[in-house]
Amino acid sequence: MNFDVVRGDIAAQRADALVNAANTGLAMGSGVAGALRRGAGAGIDDEAVSKGPVDLGGVAVTDAYDLDAEWVIHAAAMPRGGSATAESIRDATANSLERADELGCTSLVLPALGCGIAGFDLREGARIIGEVIAEYEPASLTDVRLIGYDGDEVATIREATREN
Repeated sequence: MNFDVVRGDIAAQRADALVNAANTGLAMGSGVAGALRRGAGAGIDDEAVSKGPVDLGGVAVTDAYDLDAEWVIHAAAMPRGGSATAESIRDATANSLERADELGCTSLVLPALGCGIAGFDLREGARIIGEVIAEYEPASLTDVRLIGYDGDEVATIREATREN
């Protein structure tokens, strides 16, 4: 499986599935969720909320609507109104990879789950995500990209994932 760190807006990425950094209630507010909601257009937030709540670390899948993807995997790395933990980031990442494989995806783009609004340290969160990806044995996934929004974020993610 090819793994890369890329820079950009997750809502502008092309892949079979895009991962949303969600809370357990699955309502799409700001940050990654807001970018995906704006890119997808009407319907995605209602569909996501209808599939929640999910357990911490759990995932739910919706259509990608107007995004250049088939699905959005909503990964709950944080509780509603709370903060992410190493365990919730690890579980949300692993469950996202597994769900993408179950859907038959070959490509997946995910953000640094739990490292934005959820308050977890970016370097440590990226290290955990990279570790989960490195240990994962895919069924169909061949292209996994971890995305950062700006140059500093991408540099931190690249450095942290090289430690795996």
